[in-house]
Amino acid sequence: MTTRRVVITGLGCVTSLAEEPEALFDALCEGRSGISAIEGFDASAYPVRIGGEIKSFDITKYIHVRESRRMDYFSQYAIAAAIQAVKDSGLDFQKEDLFRAGAIVATGIGGIREIEEQHLRLLDKGPSKVSPFCVPKLMSNAASGNVAIQFGLRGPNFCVSSACASSNHAIGEAYWNIRSGRSDVIVTGGSEAAMSPIGLSSFCAARSLSTRNNEPERASRPFDKDRDGFILSEGAAILVLEEESHALARGARIYAELTGYAATDDGYHITAPLPDGAGAAKAMELALECARIDRKQVDYINAHGTSTELNDIAESAAIRTVFGDHAYKLLVSSTKSSLGHLLGASGAVELLICCKVIEKSVVPPTINLDNQDERCDLRMDFVPNVAREADIRTALSNSFGFGGHNACLVITRHE
Repeated sequence: MTTRRVVITGLGCVTSLAEEPEALFDALCEGRSGISAIEGFDASAYPVRIGGEIKSFDITKYIHVRESRRMDYFSQYAIAAAIQAVKDSGLDFQKEDLFRAGAIVATGIGGIREIEEQHLRLLDKGPSKVSPFCVPKLMSNAASGNVAIQFGLRGPNFCVSSACASSNHAIGEAYWNIRSGRSDVIVTGGSEAAMSPIGLSSFCAARSLSTRNNEPERASRPFDKDRDGFILSEGAAILVLEEESHALARGARIYAELTGYAATDDGYHITAPLPDGAGAAKAMELALECARIDRKQVDYINAHGTSTELNDIAESAAIRTVFGDHAYKLLVSSTKSSLGHLLGASGAVELLICCKVIEKSVVPPTINLDNQDERCDLRMDFVPNVAREADIRTALSNSFGFGGHNACLVITRHE
Protein backbone atom coordinates (compact mmCIF):
# COMPACT_ATOMS: atom_id res chain seq x y z
CA MET A 1 0.00 0.00 0.00
CA THR A 2 1.38 3.40 -1.01
CA THR A 3 1.49 5.90 1.85
CA ARG A 4 -0.22 9.15 0.97
CA ARG A 5 1.89 12.21 1.73
CA VAL A 6 0.40 15.25 3.46
CA VAL A 7 1.50 18.81 2.68
CA ILE A 8 0.67 22.25 4.04
CA THR A 9 -0.52 24.73 1.42
CA GLY A 10 -2.28 27.53 3.32
CA LEU A 11 -1.69 29.58 6.47
CA GLY A 12 -3.83 32.06 8.39
CA CYS A 13 -3.78 33.58 11.86
CA VAL A 14 -5.13 36.16 14.26
CA THR A 15 -2.94 36.99 17.28
CA SER A 16 -2.23 39.86 19.64
CA LEU A 17 1.01 40.53 17.77
CA ALA A 18 -0.25 40.44 14.16
CA GLU A 19 -3.25 39.39 12.12
CA GLU A 20 -1.63 37.50 9.28
CA PRO A 21 1.30 35.05 9.03
CA GLU A 22 3.93 37.18 7.30
CA ALA A 23 3.48 40.10 9.70
CA LEU A 24 3.46 37.71 12.65
CA PHE A 25 6.71 36.04 11.63
CA ASP A 26 8.42 39.38 10.98
CA ALA A 27 7.35 40.66 14.40
CA LEU A 28 8.60 37.51 16.11
CA CYS A 29 11.97 37.72 14.39
CA GLU A 30 12.25 41.37 15.41
CA GLY A 31 11.83 40.28 19.02
CA ARG A 32 8.57 42.18 19.53
CA SER A 33 5.95 41.24 22.13
CA GLY A 34 2.18 41.06 21.88
CA ILE A 35 1.71 41.24 25.66
CA SER A 36 0.17 44.40 27.13
CA ALA A 37 -2.22 45.72 29.76
CA ILE A 38 -5.72 44.27 29.52
CA GLU A 39 -8.26 46.76 28.18
CA GLY A 40 -11.29 44.61 27.31
CA PHE A 41 -12.59 44.65 30.89
CA ASP A 42 -11.62 46.21 34.20
CA ALA A 43 -8.82 44.03 35.53
CA SER A 44 -7.65 46.48 38.20
CA ALA A 45 -8.68 44.19 41.06
CA TYR A 46 -6.95 41.13 39.62
CA PRO A 47 -3.48 40.01 40.66
CA VAL A 48 -2.72 39.69 36.92
CA ARG A 49 -3.59 42.64 34.69
CA ILE A 50 -1.69 41.76 31.50
CA GLY A 51 -2.20 39.36 28.64
CA GLY A 52 -2.00 38.67 24.94
CA GLU A 53 -5.22 40.53 24.22
CA ILE A 54 -6.39 41.19 20.66
CA LYS A 55 -7.39 44.85 20.69
CA SER A 56 -8.34 45.91 17.16
CA PHE A 57 -9.92 42.87 15.53
CA ASP A 58 -12.61 43.63 12.93
CA ILE A 59 -14.57 40.56 11.91
CA THR A 60 -16.41 42.54 9.21
CA LYS A 61 -13.25 42.35 7.09
CA TYR A 62 -14.11 38.68 6.70
CA ILE A 63 -17.85 38.13 7.12
CA HIS A 64 -21.02 40.19 7.44
CA VAL A 65 -21.73 41.62 10.88
CA ARG A 66 -25.05 39.72 11.01
CA GLU A 67 -23.19 36.41 10.82
CA SER A 68 -20.67 37.46 13.45
CA ARG A 69 -23.39 38.18 16.01
CA ARG A 70 -24.12 34.46 16.10
CA MET A 71 -20.52 33.59 16.96
CA ASP A 72 -18.42 33.83 20.10
CA TYR A 73 -15.03 35.43 19.59
CA PHE A 74 -13.25 32.08 19.39
CA SER A 75 -15.38 31.22 16.34
CA GLN A 76 -14.78 34.65 14.82
CA TYR A 77 -11.02 34.28 15.18
CA ALA A 78 -11.19 30.82 13.59
CA ILE A 79 -13.27 32.06 10.66
CA ALA A 80 -10.86 34.95 10.02
CA ALA A 81 -7.81 32.66 10.12
CA ALA A 82 -9.54 30.06 7.93
CA ILE A 83 -10.48 32.60 5.27
CA GLN A 84 -6.86 33.78 5.20
CA ALA A 85 -5.56 30.22 4.96
CA VAL A 86 -7.90 29.10 2.19
CA LYS A 87 -7.14 32.24 0.19
CA ASP A 88 -3.43 31.63 0.73
CA SER A 89 -3.78 28.05 -0.49
CA GLY A 90 -5.46 29.07 -3.75
CA LEU A 91 -8.12 26.39 -3.30
CA ASP A 92 -11.46 26.80 -5.02
CA PHE A 93 -13.87 24.54 -3.18
CA GLN A 94 -16.39 24.85 -6.00
CA LYS A 95 -14.03 22.61 -7.96
CA GLU A 96 -13.59 20.08 -5.15
CA ASP A 97 -15.45 16.99 -4.04
CA LEU A 98 -16.79 18.53 -0.86
CA PHE A 99 -17.26 15.15 0.80
CA ARG A 100 -13.47 14.73 0.61
CA ALA A 101 -12.82 18.12 2.24
CA GLY A 102 -13.33 18.72 5.94
CA ALA A 103 -12.61 20.89 8.95
CA ILE A 104 -11.05 19.86 12.25
CA VAL A 105 -10.65 22.90 14.51
CA ALA A 106 -9.62 22.70 18.16
CA THR A 107 -10.25 24.77 21.24
CA GLY A 108 -9.30 24.27 24.86
CA ILE A 109 -12.16 26.19 26.43
CA GLY A 110 -14.65 27.26 23.73
CA GLY A 111 -17.21 30.03 24.11
CA ILE A 112 -16.44 31.12 27.65
CA ARG A 113 -17.31 34.76 26.96
CA GLU A 114 -20.78 33.74 25.83
CA ILE A 115 -21.27 31.64 28.97
CA GLU A 116 -20.32 34.61 31.14
CA GLU A 117 -22.53 37.05 29.29
CA GLN A 118 -25.59 34.84 29.30
CA HIS A 119 -25.13 33.83 32.93
CA LEU A 120 -25.11 37.49 33.92
CA ARG A 121 -28.23 38.03 31.83
CA LEU A 122 -29.90 35.07 33.52
CA LEU A 123 -29.15 36.41 36.99
CA ASP A 124 -30.15 39.97 36.11
CA LYS A 125 -33.20 39.48 33.89
CA GLY A 126 -34.32 35.88 34.26
CA PRO A 127 -34.31 32.77 32.03
CA SER A 128 -36.54 34.25 29.33
CA LYS A 129 -33.78 36.74 28.42
CA VAL A 130 -31.07 34.16 27.73
CA SER A 131 -30.13 34.34 24.04
CA PRO A 132 -31.40 31.62 21.68
CA PHE A 133 -27.91 31.70 20.16
CA CYS A 134 -26.27 30.83 23.49
CA VAL A 135 -25.65 27.15 22.77
CA PRO A 136 -24.51 27.61 19.14
CA LYS A 137 -22.07 30.25 20.35
CA LEU A 138 -20.64 28.55 23.42
CA MET A 139 -20.29 24.94 22.21
CA SER A 140 -16.70 23.89 21.63
CA ASN A 141 -17.40 22.59 18.12
CA ALA A 142 -18.83 25.94 16.98
CA ALA A 143 -15.56 27.08 15.40
CA SER A 144 -15.16 23.86 13.43
CA GLY A 145 -18.81 23.91 12.37
CA ASN A 146 -18.69 27.54 11.29
CA VAL A 147 -15.52 26.95 9.25
CA ALA A 148 -17.22 24.07 7.45
CA ILE A 149 -20.30 26.19 6.78
CA GLN A 150 -18.14 29.05 5.47
CA PHE A 151 -16.73 26.86 2.70
CA GLY A 152 -19.51 24.28 2.32
CA LEU A 153 -17.25 21.44 3.47
CA ARG A 154 -19.02 18.09 3.86
CA GLY A 155 -16.22 15.75 4.87
CA PRO A 156 -15.12 15.05 8.45
CA ASN A 157 -15.92 17.87 10.82
CA PHE A 158 -15.25 17.85 14.54
CA CYS A 159 -13.57 19.63 17.43
CA VAL A 160 -10.67 18.39 19.52
CA SER A 161 -10.44 19.69 23.08
CA SER A 162 -7.40 18.56 25.06
CA ALA A 163 -6.29 21.71 26.85
CA CYS A 164 -3.04 23.16 25.50
CA ALA A 165 -2.41 20.14 23.25
CA SER A 166 -5.72 20.63 21.41
CA SER A 167 -4.38 22.11 18.17
CA ASN A 168 -1.65 19.54 17.73
CA HIS A 169 -4.18 16.78 18.28
CA ALA A 170 -6.53 18.37 15.73
CA ILE A 171 -3.79 18.78 13.13
CA GLY A 172 -2.62 15.25 13.82
CA GLU A 173 -6.12 13.87 13.28
CA ALA A 174 -6.34 15.83 10.03
CA TYR A 175 -2.99 14.34 8.99
CA TRP A 176 -4.17 10.78 9.62
CA ASN A 177 -7.46 11.46 7.86
CA ILE A 178 -5.69 12.49 4.66
CA ARG A 179 -2.91 9.93 4.94
CA SER A 180 -5.45 7.11 5.33
CA GLY A 181 -7.23 8.11 2.11
CA ARG A 182 -10.50 9.34 3.59
CA SER A 183 -9.98 12.99 2.62
CA ASP A 184 -7.95 15.10 0.23
CA VAL A 185 -8.17 18.46 2.03
CA ILE A 186 -8.64 19.37 5.69
CA VAL A 187 -8.85 22.92 7.05
CA THR A 188 -7.43 22.55 10.56
CA GLY A 189 -5.96 24.36 13.53
CA GLY A 190 -7.25 25.93 16.72
CA SER A 191 -8.84 28.99 18.26
CA GLU A 192 -9.19 30.43 21.75
CA ALA A 193 -10.80 33.50 23.31
CA ALA A 194 -10.53 32.98 27.06
CA MET A 195 -9.47 36.55 27.82
CA SER A 196 -12.48 37.26 30.03
CA PRO A 197 -13.12 37.89 33.73
CA ILE A 198 -13.77 34.23 34.57
CA GLY A 199 -11.02 33.03 32.23
CA LEU A 200 -8.41 35.30 33.78
CA SER A 201 -9.56 34.84 37.37
CA SER A 202 -9.53 31.05 37.02
CA PHE A 203 -5.89 30.98 35.96
CA CYS A 204 -5.07 33.56 38.63
CA ALA A 205 -6.63 31.30 41.25
CA ALA A 206 -4.52 28.42 39.98
CA ARG A 207 -1.42 30.64 40.35
CA SER A 208 -0.40 29.77 36.82
CA LEU A 209 0.19 33.28 35.52
CA SER A 210 3.01 35.79 35.65
CA THR A 211 2.33 38.78 37.90
CA ARG A 212 4.92 41.00 36.24
CA ASN A 213 2.25 43.64 35.62
CA ASN A 214 4.64 46.58 35.34
CA GLU A 215 6.67 44.94 32.56
CA PRO A 216 4.15 43.17 30.31
CA GLU A 217 6.51 42.78 27.37
CA ARG A 218 9.08 41.12 29.63
CA ALA A 219 6.68 38.92 31.58
CA SER A 220 6.82 35.78 29.43
CA ARG A 221 10.33 34.38 29.82
CA PRO A 222 10.58 30.67 29.03
CA PHE A 223 13.67 28.85 30.34
CA ASP A 224 14.74 31.97 32.25
CA LYS A 225 15.62 31.69 35.95
CA ASP A 226 13.33 34.65 36.75
CA ARG A 227 10.18 33.31 35.10
CA ASP A 228 7.08 33.34 37.29
CA GLY A 229 4.28 31.91 35.16
CA PHE A 230 2.70 32.02 31.73
CA ILE A 231 0.74 34.78 30.00
CA LEU A 232 -2.89 34.16 29.04
CA SER A 233 -3.46 35.01 25.37
CA GLU A 234 -6.09 34.67 22.68
CA GLY A 235 -6.23 34.13 18.93
CA ALA A 236 -6.32 31.47 16.24
CA ALA A 237 -4.28 29.81 13.54
CA ILE A 238 -5.55 27.67 10.67
CA LEU A 239 -3.58 25.57 8.19
CA VAL A 240 -4.73 23.91 4.99
CA LEU A 241 -3.55 20.31 4.74
CA GLU A 242 -3.68 18.50 1.41
CA GLU A 243 -2.73 15.18 -0.07
CA GLU A 244 0.47 15.82 -2.01
CA SER A 245 -0.66 14.80 -5.52
CA HIS A 246 -3.86 16.81 -5.08
CA ALA A 247 -1.80 19.92 -4.28
CA LEU A 248 0.70 19.33 -7.08
CA ALA A 249 -2.05 18.79 -9.65
CA ARG A 250 -3.35 22.29 -9.10
CA GLY A 251 0.11 23.87 -8.87
CA ALA A 252 -0.16 24.82 -5.23
CA ARG A 253 2.68 26.39 -3.27
CA ILE A 254 3.78 23.95 -0.58
CA TYR A 255 5.16 25.36 2.68
CA ALA A 256 6.24 22.02 4.10
CA GLU A 257 5.34 18.36 4.34
CA LEU A 258 3.72 17.14 7.54
CA THR A 259 5.59 13.90 8.03
CA GLY A 260 4.94 12.80 11.59
CA TYR A 261 2.51 12.97 14.49
CA ALA A 262 2.25 11.22 17.83
CA ALA A 263 0.40 11.63 21.10
CA THR A 264 0.93 10.24 24.59
CA ASP A 265 -0.22 11.03 28.10
CA ASP A 266 1.71 11.39 31.35
CA GLY A 267 -0.92 9.60 33.43
CA TYR A 268 0.50 11.47 36.42
CA HIS A 269 -1.22 14.71 37.49
CA ILE A 270 -4.05 16.89 36.22
CA THR A 271 -1.83 19.99 35.83
CA ALA A 272 1.83 19.08 36.49
CA PRO A 273 3.97 17.21 33.94
CA LEU A 274 6.06 14.18 34.77
CA PRO A 275 9.20 15.75 36.29
CA ASP A 276 11.53 13.83 33.98
CA GLY A 277 9.45 14.62 30.89
CA ALA A 278 9.08 10.93 30.04
CA GLY A 279 5.63 11.29 28.47
CA ALA A 280 6.72 14.22 26.32
CA ALA A 281 9.88 12.37 25.32
CA LYS A 282 7.89 9.36 24.17
CA ALA A 283 5.61 11.56 22.07
CA MET A 284 8.63 13.10 20.34
CA GLU A 285 10.18 9.67 19.75
CA LEU A 286 6.97 8.27 18.26
CA ALA A 287 6.48 11.35 16.05
CA LEU A 288 9.98 10.92 14.63
CA GLU A 289 9.32 7.22 14.12
CA CYS A 290 6.09 8.07 12.30
CA ALA A 291 8.02 10.52 10.11
CA ARG A 292 10.77 7.93 9.51
CA ILE A 293 13.31 10.58 10.42
CA ASP A 294 16.47 10.08 12.42
CA ARG A 295 16.64 12.38 15.43
CA LYS A 296 19.90 13.84 14.12
CA GLN A 297 17.98 15.21 11.13
CA VAL A 298 15.92 17.56 13.33
CA ASP A 299 17.19 21.13 13.03
CA TYR A 300 14.68 23.10 15.10
CA ILE A 301 12.16 22.56 17.87
CA ASN A 302 9.42 25.05 18.59
CA ALA A 303 9.12 24.27 22.29
CA HIS A 304 5.95 24.25 24.31
CA GLY A 305 8.02 26.54 26.56
CA THR A 306 5.29 28.10 28.67
CA SER A 307 7.48 30.11 31.11
CA THR A 308 6.37 27.97 34.05
CA GLU A 309 8.95 26.32 36.26
CA LEU A 310 7.77 22.72 36.02
CA ASN A 311 7.01 22.69 32.28
CA ASP A 312 10.28 24.26 31.16
CA ILE A 313 12.39 21.88 33.25
CA ALA A 314 10.43 18.79 32.16
CA GLU A 315 10.54 19.74 28.48
CA SER A 316 14.27 20.39 28.59
CA ALA A 317 14.77 16.96 30.17
CA ALA A 318 12.57 15.37 27.50
CA ILE A 319 14.58 16.94 24.68
CA ARG A 320 17.82 15.65 26.21
CA THR A 321 16.32 12.18 26.57
CA VAL A 322 15.24 12.02 22.92
CA PHE A 323 18.16 13.73 21.22
CA GLY A 324 21.14 12.97 23.43
CA ASP A 325 24.20 14.97 22.33
CA HIS A 326 22.25 16.26 19.31
CA ALA A 327 20.17 18.30 21.79
CA TYR A 328 23.16 20.65 21.98
CA LYS A 329 23.40 21.06 18.20
CA LEU A 330 19.80 21.80 17.24
CA LEU A 331 18.01 25.10 17.85
CA VAL A 332 15.13 25.38 20.32
CA SER A 333 12.97 28.46 20.85
CA SER A 334 9.70 29.30 22.54
CA THR A 335 7.61 31.84 20.66
CA LYS A 336 5.32 32.01 23.69
CA SER A 337 7.91 34.49 24.95
CA SER A 338 6.44 36.96 22.43
CA LEU A 339 2.87 35.71 22.10
CA GLY A 340 2.01 34.33 25.51
CA HIS A 341 -0.01 31.12 25.75
CA LEU A 342 -2.97 30.73 23.40
CA LEU A 343 -4.07 27.55 25.19
CA GLY A 344 -5.92 25.36 22.67
CA ALA A 345 -4.75 27.50 19.76
CA SER A 346 -1.07 27.51 20.69
CA GLY A 347 -0.05 24.40 18.75
CA ALA A 348 -1.57 25.66 15.50
CA VAL A 349 0.15 29.04 15.83
CA GLU A 350 3.46 27.33 16.53
CA LEU A 351 3.20 24.89 13.61
CA LEU A 352 2.44 27.86 11.36
CA ILE A 353 5.61 29.49 12.70
CA CYS A 354 7.57 26.30 11.94
CA CYS A 355 6.35 26.52 8.34
CA LYS A 356 7.67 30.06 8.09
CA VAL A 357 10.98 29.01 9.69
CA ILE A 358 11.48 26.44 6.93
CA GLU A 359 10.39 28.92 4.26
CA LYS A 360 12.54 31.83 5.49
CA SER A 361 15.55 29.99 6.98
CA VAL A 362 15.29 32.16 10.10
CA VAL A 363 14.55 30.99 13.65
CA PRO A 364 12.66 33.45 15.87
CA PRO A 365 14.18 33.99 19.31
CA THR A 366 13.11 33.20 22.84
CA ILE A 367 12.89 36.78 24.03
CA ASN A 368 13.44 37.78 27.67
CA LEU A 369 15.91 34.92 28.10
CA ASP A 370 18.49 36.89 30.06
CA ASN A 371 19.51 34.40 32.74
CA GLN A 372 19.01 30.83 31.59
CA ASP A 373 17.93 28.42 34.31
CA GLU A 374 20.70 25.85 34.72
CA ARG A 375 18.02 23.21 35.37
CA CYS A 376 16.98 23.73 31.74
CA ASP A 377 20.56 22.83 30.73
CA LEU A 378 22.95 25.66 29.96
CA ARG A 379 24.34 23.71 27.00
CA MET A 380 21.06 23.86 25.07
CA ASP A 381 20.63 26.65 22.53
CA PHE A 382 17.30 28.36 23.20
CA VAL A 383 18.07 31.16 20.68
CA PRO A 384 18.08 33.91 23.31
CA ASN A 385 16.72 37.34 22.35
CA VAL A 386 17.99 37.56 18.75
CA ALA A 387 16.69 35.70 15.69
CA ARG A 388 19.09 33.29 14.02
CA GLU A 389 19.59 32.61 10.34
CA ALA A 390 19.76 28.86 9.79
CA ASP A 391 19.00 26.34 7.07
CA ILE A 392 16.08 24.50 8.65
CA ARG A 393 14.91 21.41 6.81
CA THR A 394 13.13 19.55 9.62
CA ALA A 395 11.23 21.07 12.52
CA LEU A 396 9.37 19.58 15.46
CA SER A 397 6.54 21.33 17.31
CA ASN A 398 5.69 20.35 20.89
CA SER A 399 2.41 20.90 22.71
CA PHE A 400 1.67 19.65 26.20
CA GLY A 401 -1.53 20.25 28.14
CA PHE A 402 -3.26 19.98 31.51
CA GLY A 403 -4.45 16.42 31.87
CA GLY A 404 -1.03 15.12 30.93
CA HIS A 405 -1.62 15.42 27.18
CA ASN A 406 1.45 15.38 24.92
CA ALA A 407 1.20 15.90 21.15
CA CYS A 408 4.09 16.39 18.73
CA LEU A 409 4.19 17.22 15.03
CA VAL A 410 7.10 16.93 12.57
CA ILE A 411 7.37 18.89 9.34
CA THR A 412 10.06 18.77 6.66
CA ARG A 413 10.97 20.86 3.65
CA HIS A 414 9.04 19.48 0.69
CA GLU A 415 11.18 18.05 -2.05
